[in-house]
Amino acid sequence: MPADPTTAGWFRDCVLLDPNFDPEGLRVAVVDGQVAGCAYAVRRLTPLAPGTDLEPDTGWIPFFFVVPEHRRGGLGRRLVEEALAFLEDKGRTKVDFSSYTPNYVLPGADAELYPDGYRLLEGLGFLTLYSPVAMDRTLVGYRTPPEVHELRRERESEGYAFRAPSDGELPELIRFAAEGFNPDWGEAIRQHRDPERIIIAKQGHANRGEIVGFALYAAYRGIPERFGPFGVDPGQRGTGLGKILLHLTMTRMRAEGLHSSWFLWTGENSPAGHLYTKAGYEITRRFHVMRRAA
Repeated sequence: MPADPTTAGWFRDCVLLDPNFDPEGLRVAVVDGQVAGCAYAVRRLTPLAPGTDLEPDTGWIPFFFVVPEHRRGGLGRRLVEEALAFLEDKGRTKVDFSSYTPNYVLPGADAELYPDGYRLLEGLGFLTLYSPVAMDRTLVGYRTPPEVHELRRERESEGYAFRAPSDGELPELIRFAAEGFNPDWGEAIRQHRDPERIIIAKQGHANRGEIVGFALYAAYRGIPERFGPFGVDPGQRGTGLGKILLHLTMTRMRAEGLHSSWFLWTGENSPAGHLYTKAGYEITRRFHVMRRAA
């Protein structure tokens, strides 16, 4: 996977020390003492977050590879088939590539950068569920647009507030993110160690109001320029809260001297995707989240 190099530290933290890691699921091919290929299969042994189950029907293959000199001889197919057999033996009736949260390498298969891997998955019966996109935006020369300042003043005059959460507000924020959006988002906030890199939108009294939106950065692997997660209460959409939160976060990122803002996963034609595009983000990659069902 030459376009997505990882470090030994990442492999240690996200694979070997993952509480769901089972060494039998890590299928490694060795030729003359050198690693020639690998396919990694994993299923949940511990819940993703409080209140969630083990997703007993589902397994994941977060990554596989074969080094160039050993390709086109069937090694990749054999490795992935062994990974599938491991998961099927554990009772998994559907296998996803590669959206294993929280420790995925990529959200899905990149058919442009890794066409052989994509074709291999198709040949093994994987079908595309949906195709998220990654987006980037330079922050060099970024300024908060005047209309965002005006929009913020309007919402504040209506009783909204935009600021970093206090420690006492973090449990509410975690519940809001986990129950309203994704348990993984709640865990990302729980493990975040810098509330100053989180912005919330509250409606009502500054201390007793309700959280209705949030945005943060540096939540995943501590990478400062990685934006997200980001969400607004569905009942509040159309009020401009998402636009305010997005631009306030980019302003704060720029204030730290960061040169770009990026993320790996959104729907190209979703409301969030349109919001990002209007804010100057551009699509950099497309992925295919794929599944093979028994």
